[in-house]
Amino acid sequence: MKSAAVLLPPVMAMLLSSAAPAAEPPVILHRRGENNCHTFRIPGLNRTKSGTLLAVYDMRYDSAKDLQGHMDIGLSRSTDGGRTWSMPRPIMDMGEYGGLPQNQNGCSDPNILIDAATGEIMVTALWVHAKPGTHQWRGRGSEPGFEIGKTAQFMMVRSTDDGLTWSAPENLTRQVKQEPWYLFAPAPGNGITMADGTLVIPSQGRDANGLPFSSITWSSDHGKTWTASTPARDDTTESAVAELSPGTLLLNMRDNRNGKDKSATNGRALSLTTDLGKTWTVHPADHGTLPEPVCMGSMISHTLPGGKRVLFFSNPLNKLKRQEITIQASLDDGKTWPPEHRVLIDPGLSAGYSSLVIIDAGTLGILHESSGTGLAFRRVPLTDFQLAP
Repeated sequence: MKSAAVLLPPVMAMLLSSAAPAAEPPVILHRRGENNCHTFRIPGLNRTKSGTLLAVYDMRYDSAKDLQGHMDIGLSRSTDGGRTWSMPRPIMDMGEYGGLPQNQNGCSDPNILIDAATGEIMVTALWVHAKPGTHQWRGRGSEPGFEIGKTAQFMMVRSTDDGLTWSAPENLTRQVKQEPWYLFAPAPGNGITMADGTLVIPSQGRDANGLPFSSITWSSDHGKTWTASTPARDDTTESAVAELSPGTLLLNMRDNRNGKDKSATNGRALSLTTDLGKTWTVHPADHGTLPEPVCMGSMISHTLPGGKRVLFFSNPLNKLKRQEITIQASLDDGKTWPPEHRVLIDPGLSAGYSSLVIIDAGTLGILHESSGTGLAFRRVPLTDFQLAP
């Protein structure tokens, strides 16, 4: 979904874009038309136990449009902290399943999770079979039930060798989706391993009335089985999750209400859970704190050398347009996001999606949809955020 191209009032622009520009130039993973692929979109990023960076994304071969279409989940690897990347290759490709062409077997919206204990890498995504000319978030693009060809499918591929080889796709739909729901899918970006070893994937769907919601999907047995939580909020979709303290999760959600709300209450929806999503409470900074034009965002948690925890969040820092992709930092569990702790990544208009990762003790990385070059990666020194250790 695209936000309206409305001119931002000068005063608002100054308030939202007060961030230091990133110093290091981007590394371009893909430009439109390269690798026999029209567009790369929907980035996800994570770091393996060996330090390899893994980037996942949609490989949209024929156009930049969303599902349904010919698209696979692709992967690029970096073993030097994001300075160089391997050639893209598909890791989830449903081919011509059911005798239908590839443009009726598209996969989209990847999420990449790494089990901190075992090192296993899990990439989840959404597969749509048949359904030409539809969109999974509208009407009958995905329907209640479990049947392939009727409802969109929640898929996973795995790697146990640092992302070099991958399993065949496995279908988790019947395990995690409720039959009355129109849709259940991973949220793009990254999942996390909690302090107690629980694996968590941010997720999203459409309920029995076809209305959107955000949630989490979790596993306490290293990914053998999965459980979907109750919805955290309605009329929300793409979300990011971080652990604030052992057992406490913050879910940071794209909120459809922000499409019309450009007032002081425009902002990301924020909810907390201490019981893996059985119950949810509203975070103190809910709405009004993290402006958005209705777009995916990324959030990760990191512990500084002195022991203090910092949350990093990236999105287009603009209420009206997907421009000014910015990384912000919070030192109080997301209650405040001071302007002095911001770094501007890309000032231009773009599709706006991004994904964050900690590269090493002093460097953060961001994979983002660039305003002029396709899919780009940047290294950002943590000193740029002016954070006291």
